[in-house]
Amino acid sequence: MLKRIRWSLLFYTILGLGAAVGLVVLMGLIERKDAAQVCTSLKVNVEGKETFIDQEDISKMINNQFGNVVGKSLREIKLEDIEQAIEKLPYVSQAEIHMDMDGTVRVNVKQREVVLRVINSQGREFYVDTEGHKVPVTLKYVPRVLVANGNIKESYNKPLEEVETILVKDLVRIVEHVRGNELWENQIVQMYVNQDKDIELIPRVGKEVLLIGNADSLDSKLRRLELYYKNILPKVGTEAYSRINVKYGGQIICERVKDGLWIVCR
Repeated sequence: MLKRIRWSLLFYTILGLGAAVGLVVLMGLIERKDAAQVCTSLKVNVEGKETFIDQEDISKMINNQFGNVVGKSLREIKLEDIEQAIEKLPYVSQAEIHMDMDGTVRVNVKQREVVLRVINSQGREFYVDTEGHKVPVTLKYVPRVLVANGNIKESYNKPLEEVETILVKDLVRIVEHVRGNELWENQIVQMYVNQDKDIELIPRVGKEVLLIGNADSLDSKLRRLELYYKNILPKVGTEAYSRINVKYGGQIICERVKDGLWIVCR
């Protein structure tokens, strides 16, 4: 029994030492292979509905900042540094980079999605993305999003600042609320902030300005505007009122074109 236990112990000791040596040898081979592995090609994939940037933009940025990666060994290519540099671009939400076994460096880039274009009272323009960050305007690409202008004091100093004012946050809330709604996506073409800092919606069809005030109780306000279009407008025509006010709860107040008087339409 004693001999059996000793032989068993010796066997497993030798087996363990052999495995350890094999692992060391294998790691050494992998390390030498990685050191010898060179980049054979650079493949860039850009995701997202926007086209602020494309594959060529990313490839040029990588080669300009880090040199031509094709032909370099894996050890020379600072994958993490490249990834961090890409994520600093104002139009990029996320970046991932890795090298395949065949030496292909693959870069996957996710773009930011913008929902609103703001022109503030100083004439400065910027977009707001889905995460509430300010994104710079570029002539290369103009996304189809609502534009808001007028008495907007929100400043723009540098890319990716967070939206600060309640007013611009309300404008974003309105955009998010009407997205996916066939009627309002087609009917609202612009948002304007008047001198009272009330938000007005500019419709595609009709001359009436739609005054909603702020983003509170949006469901109720939009329902009343829908009632106006369905029940009131067909009776009075498009020349009767210049502004429709649903700012106050439960009411539809209309400003007459002929004398500028406000009347309760409903």
